[in-house]
Amino acid sequence: MSRRVKKPLRPAGDRPKGARPYRGSQAERSTHRPGGKPPARSPASAPRAPKPAPFVAEPEKVVAEPKKPEVALPTKVETVVVTADENNMRVDRFLEGRFPGLSFSHIQRIVRKGELRVNGKRADSKDRLEEGQSVRIPPLKLDTPKATAHLSEAGAKTLQALKDMILFEDADVMVLNKPAGLAVQGGSGITRNIDDMLEVMRDAKGQKPRLVHRLDRETSGCLLIAKTRFAATALTGSFRHRSARKIYWALVAGVPKPKQGRISTYLAKDESEDDSIMRIAKHGDEGASHAVTYYAVVETSAQKLAWVSLKPVTGRTHQLRAHMAHIDHAIIGDPKYFNKENWDLPGGLQKRLHLLARRIVIPHPRGGYIDASAPLPPHMLQSWNLLGLEADRFDPIENAPEE
Repeated sequence: MSRRVKKPLRPAGDRPKGARPYRGSQAERSTHRPGGKPPARSPASAPRAPKPAPFVAEPEKVVAEPKKPEVALPTKVETVVVTADENNMRVDRFLEGRFPGLSFSHIQRIVRKGELRVNGKRADSKDRLEEGQSVRIPPLKLDTPKATAHLSEAGAKTLQALKDMILFEDADVMVLNKPAGLAVQGGSGITRNIDDMLEVMRDAKGQKPRLVHRLDRETSGCLLIAKTRFAATALTGSFRHRSARKIYWALVAGVPKPKQGRISTYLAKDESEDDSIMRIAKHGDEGASHAVTYYAVVETSAQKLAWVSLKPVTGRTHQLRAHMAHIDHAIIGDPKYFNKENWDLPGGLQKRLHLLARRIVIPHPRGGYIDASAPLPPHMLQSWNLLGLEADRFDPIENAPEE
């Protein structure tokens, strides 16, 4: 059940007596890496990051937004150079970072028309940029604020649906518990999505809450939303500099061995006329990006299924789904990456993606940290109950390295 809270949610339970910490050294010796070579260093040797103090909103206190110079939108064609911090960023996220408040539809429109060019060539919104490339930026404009008006019946229902998803909210930020099956943004065949739903939350100045990251359509859980341009700039920067910490829960086929480890590969996109999929690539392959994931088995069910906690260090498209399939423990219900032949789904489990964005910890734009956790979605809760998995068990991924 969705809850709205003033404080961030804590992870379920502290470490019980006798709980074993993240065994980085053993995992590193048996880890999965391109070519099967062991990594140069062990996670156990990495300094453990101190547990962040939770951000607690101060009630009844109005904090003035600091006066920060607005990024002027270009009124004529400009050419900008990709910086080191922007290396490997997607084109759409590059534009969002440079020009907070620019709508998704406007970004898609200028890319589709070929008005935005990278080194003189047309680019797709999902293409990744490299340091030093020149990007031609056409004249841009923000969405025209809509006049304040009473919401229609449909708008009121949409607003209530969003409120029911709220896990954390203050003047700058919301964390939503996105349901499985609801898309984050529009696209072919998508009639309802979070980005469009946020239109009903425009404030008196016409500012609409902004997406600062994304989840796959069938993935449920924590989705971070910036309510102001100031927050959008700060949070986008945190993702760019990998200051955000994300933890996912998944149900996978079989039991990974070792039970804790690190997956390090290169991923590249294969696109066909009807679909696209991420494949394991080699260093130097066109479009290949390095991807790192830590995993830990939390609990098993008769050696046929495992509840796995995942911590992505990088944020590549479909990274967790592709990585788990790569080590032959694909996520249950994954229509793209489940690669187990003649494998029968245990009775009673729904054939839906069993992947939850369980927790997000990220610096708050005004100091402290946002720390929010999402409950299991209905189809995963049903599976946990049928398999006898205890959702309040200690999660060993808490102690995995941050890099």
